[in-house]
Amino acid sequence: MKTIVPTKTSIPTKSRLHTSRRRSAALLAVVSLVLGVRAFAHESAPVTVDIYDRTQGETLATYTQDGQRYVVGVPGHEYAIRIRNHAPTRIVAITSVDGVNVVTGDTASPTQSGYVIDAGGSVEIGGWRRSLERTAAFYFTDLGDSYAARTDRPDNVGVIGVAVFHERRPLAAYAPADRAGRPARADAPESRREARDATPDAAVASESGRGPDAVGRQLSSAKIGTGFGRDETSLAQQVTFNRATASPAESITIRYDRRENLIAMGVLPNPRYAQRTPDPFPLTHFVPAPR
Repeated sequence: MKTIVPTKTSIPTKSRLHTSRRRSAALLAVVSLVLGVRAFAHESAPVTVDIYDRTQGETLATYTQDGQRYVVGVPGHEYAIRIRNHAPTRIVAITSVDGVNVVTGDTASPTQSGYVIDAGGSVEIGGWRRSLERTAAFYFTDLGDSYAARTDRPDNVGVIGVAVFHERRPLAAYAPADRAGRPARADAPESRREARDATPDAAVASESGRGPDAVGRQLSSAKIGTGFGRDETSLAQQVTFNRATASPAESITIRYDRRENLIAMGVLPNPRYAQRTPDPFPLTHFVPAPR
């Protein structure tokens, strides 16, 4: 199996990419994590996802409305998706931005390639994967400049998704005997059925990234998407991963937009200065009587 081994590197954390076929190869990205950054939120969850503003150097605050999570995206700022696995086993995180798989560039489906993360490990995904060595940085930008729009898929801009699959545990080292006392064959009907159930061959429906049309008409500014940015080094190698189930164990969605649009949608409170009519002479008054 072809692999890429980093040499003379101080990068502390490794991430791996996965394909959907049974016992198939996947890509492993070696990603540098910034030391001393704010701890991941929601530590009690098996998998946590945060959006890190690389330009500002901080994890973006998350706002919730009607069960949906939102972050404020600033056009021109680069960002990364940080995923942490709190589970005791490896996972594969199929990651999409604007409805596009960040590894393959295909219209996203949970059956596609993703990042394999060790138990207790984490990964920072900073861009669209171009090869086993390079990525193109994510950055917030106008809808027309987004990668999705430039590839004629603008309908789902403004959403980041992560579909999580746990790794299938190895089968027992022995084979039970059949009625005649002979060891059961690996290709026996029961064995084939178990393998089929553990292989995600069929596409799984995913949640749409589009918001209500009525809200969309009220937005004060054009929506934003994610651009295809500067070229960066991100080394990779191939690994093997077998999914335990055909459907994701968990799906995480984070939506993003300009601050003014999130205010118009009611996700963020309207600033106080916008709730009153400005007065050009706020200190105008008449002469007070002497005491």
